[in-house]
Amino acid sequence: GLWAFTAAHATTPGLLLTFTFLLGLGAALNGPAWQASIPEMVPREDLPAAVTLGSIGFNIARALGPALAGLVVAAAGPAVTFLVNAISFLGVLVVLFFWRRPAEEAMLPAERIWGAMTTGLRYVRHAPEVIAPTIRGCTFVLCGASLWALLPLVAKQDLKSGPEGYGLLLGALGIGAVAGAMALPHLKRDNSMDAVVTVATLVFAAATLALAYVHSFWILMLAMLLAGGAWLSLLSSLNVAVQTVVPSWVTGRALSVYMLVFYAGLAGGSALWGIVGEHLGVSRALLVSAIGMIVGLAATFRIHLRSGEGLNLAPSRQWPAPIVARDPEPDRGPVMVTVRYRIDPARAEEFAAAMRGVRRIRMRDGAMQWGLFVDAAQPDLHTEVFLVKSWIEHLRQHERVTHEDDDVQERARAFHVGPEPPEVQHLIGAPARPVR
Repeated sequence: GLWAFTAAHATTPGLLLTFTFLLGLGAALNGPAWQASIPEMVPREDLPAAVTLGSIGFNIARALGPALAGLVVAAAGPAVTFLVNAISFLGVLVVLFFWRRPAEEAMLPAERIWGAMTTGLRYVRHAPEVIAPTIRGCTFVLCGASLWALLPLVAKQDLKSGPEGYGLLLGALGIGAVAGAMALPHLKRDNSMDAVVTVATLVFAAATLALAYVHSFWILMLAMLLAGGAWLSLLSSLNVAVQTVVPSWVTGRALSVYMLVFYAGLAGGSALWGIVGEHLGVSRALLVSAIGMIVGLAATFRIHLRSGEGLNLAPSRQWPAPIVARDPEPDRGPVMVTVRYRIDPARAEEFAAAMRGVRRIRMRDGAMQWGLFVDAAQPDLHTEVFLVKSWIEHLRQHERVTHEDDDVQERARAFHVGPEPPEVQHLIGAPARPVR
């Protein structure tokens, strides 16, 4: 589209903004799906390295792409540049056409689009292991965006180096990112993910501070090398933190939420620091943003990132099929599930604590409400109750249970002292009929 309008000399600011919006929309739709496909291409133990490799490619492209585009613009004009860019996607389309995704056994029909989106949001809401990298990524990038947003102004106004200087600084960021990717496996082997993210944040804040007050081009080149390494180390760590702690059925949706929050912070932060720079000056804006990164780090210091190493997130298929007189209609509901446990009253508090993990699993995988009740006449009888929207949603709960979830539920079931396993009942909402 851009090639055709540009070649016809019909490009207007409105058209350019429209196509830019469509490019962003395409990237937003493509990003989570692309990232979610990585675990399907490599063994789980190689996932961190694969994610890092993808980040290397992205940063190399971001560093070299503008330079190559500039050469093509100078040689053949903007229309040809847009055409070459469009043709470059053909290679990706060919690879995707011939790639065969591993087949997954599915006993239930596919989810509807809005239901799938709601399910993804509900999962993230009740998954602290996903919320942690999302919060830490947002607090970092909201201030970290200042470096990307104000770097052109520093190159032009402070360094008087023009587009060439800006291109070199941007290239230094890309080279630093590649170097950081090479060092990242060694850093992760000897340090926790929290430590890597903490150090990367401090390094990026220091590079931002240097950009504010150092006026030596070559010192800033070194600062950008460090900033690029810190940027990639942090983003790669957060990306891995999301991908390795969720099962495959919800990976794309969890990544969508994470990337939505992250890039909203990047866009919002860029606009924010542009406004601050206009009113306070570029140097002060960079100073405040560097301080903001450190404050954000302190505010989220107790929000720990969880590594997915050693987690078995494959479907367990251990839940027994519901016992029903006849199969209900898939959309019939709501469905109330009750599970009755016999618990030693002396261990009731321990049991309630163990059931908090079960509650999180139920709510995360489809329950709308959950409760734990004690029989007033029989203090040893505890009843877990959770409500699901429909019968098909409850069946999906059976499919979504992982081996890790089984371990959590088994720890709660260990408190059961009855001669038989906990009794499970499925109650389906009866259709209301008017009274005559």
